[in-house]
Amino acid sequence: MEWETVIGLEIHVQLATKTKIFSGSSITFGAEPNTQACAIDLAMPGTLPSPNEQAFRFATMFGLAVNAEIGKRSVFERKNYFYPDLPKGYQTTQLAEPIVGRGYVDLQLEGGRTKRVGIHHAHLEEDAGKSLHEDYHGMSGIDLNRAGTPLIEVVTDPDMRTSEEAVAFARKLHSLVTSLGICDGEMSQGSMRFDVNISVRPKGQEELGTRTETKNLNSFRFMERCIHQEVERQIEVLEDGGTIKQETRLYDGDTHTARSMRSKEEANDYRYFPCPDLLPVIIDDDYIEAVRKMLPELPDARQARFEATFGLSNYDAGSLSADAATSAFFESTAAACGDAKLAANWVMGEVSARLNSEELSIAAAKVSPEQLAGLIVRIKDQTISNKIAKTVFEAMWDGEGNADEIIEAKGLKQVSDSGALEKIVDEVIANNSAQVENYRSADESKRPKMLGFFVGQAMKASRGQANPQQLNAILLAKLEG
Repeated sequence: MEWETVIGLEIHVQLATKTKIFSGSSITFGAEPNTQACAIDLAMPGTLPSPNEQAFRFATMFGLAVNAEIGKRSVFERKNYFYPDLPKGYQTTQLAEPIVGRGYVDLQLEGGRTKRVGIHHAHLEEDAGKSLHEDYHGMSGIDLNRAGTPLIEVVTDPDMRTSEEAVAFARKLHSLVTSLGICDGEMSQGSMRFDVNISVRPKGQEELGTRTETKNLNSFRFMERCIHQEVERQIEVLEDGGTIKQETRLYDGDTHTARSMRSKEEANDYRYFPCPDLLPVIIDDDYIEAVRKMLPELPDARQARFEATFGLSNYDAGSLSADAATSAFFESTAAACGDAKLAANWVMGEVSARLNSEELSIAAAKVSPEQLAGLIVRIKDQTISNKIAKTVFEAMWDGEGNADEIIEAKGLKQVSDSGALEKIVDEVIANNSAQVENYRSADESKRPKMLGFFVGQAMKASRGQANPQQLNAILLAKLEG
C-alpha cells in the first residue's frame, strides 16, 4: 500500500522582550537559577499580572509578516494542569480569541517548486519554568527564571507532506522572526522549540489518520530525523495490523530514539476558562498600522534585492537572505571589499563551514566582515591565490591577525614575477623530460589533463605561491613550443 504523510507544526517562539509577559522580571538567558523570578512569577497570593505591551507589538508584527488576520480583541485563558515547574497550577494562554488569526507562509522548495503552508493561528502565552535533573541524585531542582517568559505559539494547518517541507517551513519561520527582531532564534537556548504532529493515511484517502505529537525539538536536523523515524514506525504498525495511539512522544537527539511520554490530551482535559485577572486586550486599526510601519525588510524582499543589486543567483541570494545576521555580515563584507560575488562565495563557503563545524552562530564568527573583506581584496589584487587565501583565513580564524599581517609574517605573497616563474617552469621541464615527450606526442584532447602534472610540480616548487594564471600560460607556451 502507498502511504501519505501528513505533518503539522506547533512552534514556540520566545519573544525578545526586555521583561516577562505579566511581570517586570528580566528574561536574560543564563542567569543563576531563580534570580529572575518575582512574586508574580512565583504565583504568590495576592499578586496580579499586568500585560506587557511589547509582547503584543511583537505578536502583531509576526501576524502582519505572515499575512494573517490580527485579532483586535484577544482574551487570556487559564490552561489548567499540574507540573512542578508551573507554580500557579495553570498556564496563562489564549485559546478562543488569539492575537493572530489565519495567515500563510510561502515556501521555495528544491527544483523550483513552491508551496503555501497555512497558519491556523498564533497565540500569546507564558512559558513554564524548568525542571533540572542532572545535578540532583534522586531529586529534581526547579528553576523559575523562565516562568512567565513571553511566547507566541504558532500553529500550522496540516499542510506538509514530507520532512523536507516541514524543515523548509521551520527554517522560513526562523528567518522571519529573526529578521523581525522579535526572537533571537537561538534554538540551543530554547528560543524556538518545535512540536511535530505526524500521521499517515493510505494515498488518496481524505480522512486524516491518528496523529502523534513529538515535543520540544530544538534543531532542524533532529526534526528531519524524528519525522523519518516516526513515519516509518507508524507505517510498520499499520501494515502489521495494529492501530496508532494518539499520544505525545519525546525524541532524544543524542541516541536518535523516541519514546511514548503520555496519551495525547484534548482541549477539554485542560479545563480552559477566561482568566479573571486579565481583561480582554483591545487594539485598533491605528495601532496595527503603526506596527506595520515598523516592519523591517523581510527575507523574501531581501532576497529580491540581493538578486537585483548584487547580481547574485536565486540560490545564493536565498541562502544569504534567510538569516538577518548572515545578511548583515555579507553586506558589510561586500561593501568593504567591493566584490559581492566573492563576498557571497566566502560567507557561504569558508565562513559557513567553520561555523557549522564549531556549532557557532554568525554572531560568534571569529573573523569580522572587515577582516574577511581585507582577505578578499588581497585575492583580487593577486597578492595571494585562492588556495593560499584558505591558509590565511584559517590563521585569521585562529586569531593570528588580519590578512596583511599573516601574509607578511608567513611569507605567503603570490609569485607573479614572470622571470621567477619562467625559471621554475624551466626546471620542471628539465627534470621531467619523459613526461614532456609524452605530452608533446599526445593527442590534443588529452593534453589538458596531462598539463595538471606540470602545474602540480611547478606549484610544489613555488611552495604553492605561484600565480596560477601566469604559471599556466608560461607552461603552455614552453610545452607547446
